[in-house]
Amino acid sequence: MKLQLKYSDLEFECGTDEAGRGCLAGPVTAAAVILPEDFTNIDLNDSKKLNQKTRLKLKSIVETTSICYSVTHVFEDEIDSLNILNASIEAMQRSILKLDPAPNFISVDGNRFKPLNAIPYQTIVKGDGRYLNIAAASILAKTYRDIYMETIHKEYPMYNWRKNKGYPTKEHRAAIKKYGPSKYHRKSFRLLPEQYKLDL
Repeated sequence: MKLQLKYSDLEFECGTDEAGRGCLAGPVTAAAVILPEDFTNIDLNDSKKLNQKTRLKLKSIVETTSICYSVTHVFEDEIDSLNILNASIEAMQRSILKLDPAPNFISVDGNRFKPLNAIPYQTIVKGDGRYLNIAAASILAKTYRDIYMETIHKEYPMYNWRKNKGYPTKEHRAAIKKYGPSKYHRKSFRLLPEQYKLDL
């Protein structure tokens, strides 16, 4: 399916999306992007449908051709205090507030958002597979978060975040069981299945 540029007819509509919501470690990362009216790209799509090489290529294209973009990490302590849904919305809103020019419409991937400065918005389930501006935000959120996880992997290589990016793989959970949680793990998340107990 060919993606449409944006949801509304307004010139400065931004798309926004997040990555890392289901992870056990690391931040939830959001991006917001305003694309020019003449933007086209046949490869741009939901970041989950693309391989790393394509995502990195598209990251560069989005950064160089967008009118503006912004990326925000919300880290573990805030995730634990806000809960993951609110932290995801907070990350998206912070990204939107950093855009220049400010958007006059917001297209949000998913079904939950909170009003921001009276800017009209629309939540769109699977919007990253329907609109280019949301897909562009999904690419930036995913690639920036992956780069961050590869960086902290060097500090705690036993969890292999370079590969699993903090998601709850069998290998990741086995490492948590063996080594315990790190400072980057989300303490409010169930880090291990019920049959294992952790001393936090």
